[in-house]
Amino acid sequence: MTVASELISMLRDRALTMAVAESLTGGLLVAELIAVPGASAVVRGGVVAYQTAIKHSVLGVDADLLAEHGAVHPEVARQMADRVRTVLAVDGKPADIGLSTTGVAGPGAQDGHPAGTVYVGFAIGGLVVAERLELAGDREAIRRATVSESLLRLQRELATA
Repeated sequence: MTVASELISMLRDRALTMAVAESLTGGLLVAELIAVPGASAVVRGGVVAYQTAIKHSVLGVDADLLAEHGAVHPEVARQMADRVRTVLAVDGKPADIGLSTTGVAGPGAQDGHPAGTVYVGFAIGGLVVAERLELAGDREAIRRATVSESLLRLQRELATA
């Protein structure tokens, strides 16, 4: 059983829904989740906010924060995770969980951060946190590792929630 399928099962058992906001992963994260049969019961969908401006215009990430720190910042990950729940609301009901990724896949640095610097955001109820990842490898390896680590860390967060 994959981490994605375990996570989908855990969410289904708890009757929880989730929404995903991705940047550097470009849709890989939500694709991993919806590859699991029955994922439609819990996964609302995803927003690929690849460009920094979209993080503000679609997800509502604070424009001043983005202007001052760029997209590779823990507060950006927190706001993406928190706000995607409302962006992907159904019948006025936000998703229970928001998951986000933002960072540098490479090959070069961005906003002064080296490739492999990634923040993963989680919004579960009132808990809104971000975790920093330091990943190695080429662009594809960093993107794939971000997906794996995001799912593992969300699973861990839910196990303690």
